[in-house]
Amino acid sequence: MFDMNNEIDVRYIPSIEEMSYDETVRRLSDNTEPEMLSCVNWPEYSYAPEVRLNLAFSDKVLALLYQVREEHVLGSVLDDNGPVWEDSCVEAFIKDPVSDGYYNFEINCIGSKLAAHRLSRTDFEFFTVDKLSQIRSFGSLSHRQTDMVNAAGREWSLVVMIPFSLLGLEDTPRSLNCNFYKCGDKCMRPHYISWSPIRLPKPDFHCPEYFGKINLIKK
Repeated sequence: MFDMNNEIDVRYIPSIEEMSYDETVRRLSDNTEPEMLSCVNWPEYSYAPEVRLNLAFSDKVLALLYQVREEHVLGSVLDDNGPVWEDSCVEAFIKDPVSDGYYNFEINCIGSKLAAHRLSRTDFEFFTVDKLSQIRSFGSLSHRQTDMVNAAGREWSLVVMIPFSLLGLEDTPRSLNCNFYKCGDKCMRPHYISWSPIRLPKPDFHCPEYFGKINLIKK
């Protein structure tokens, strides 16, 4: 059973996968309402960056726009499938819509990507270079190491487009079970916030039983 604390309808924007970064940000900002990633699930990690997430879909992709304000923007991992969760990192976990398990997509603030199909935290297979290349990601920061601190907060944004074909689908699904996260294991103040709440005793994003639901219905 899924914990459906969060369930939303996602806006259809045709051919969004063909748009530039600026056009994608404008279309998502103007045509969709942001979801806040604001669940602080573990009191010992009380710091919560401001994270807005705008979602849309086309016939081919799920499009995500993360807009983040945080006091420490850390981007140290340059290689794909590296430990990007240690940096300023945004994530999307999606239940496999055709089989067992789930997918995790993790991208740090400078665009380094990690993606895998998992049956659990420890039982997984990383995406190949070819599959990773199909995930389109682009943002406000260049792909070079960065380490910026400002108590008032610094802003950065990232667009991520996940092809439905990478989820084993030939057509647009009517819904997906998923959760969205912001973390930073090695940031000045480590944090682990989510879109849909997680009721576990310690930080763990690998918990499909707490995924929410997004509806992808053309209107």
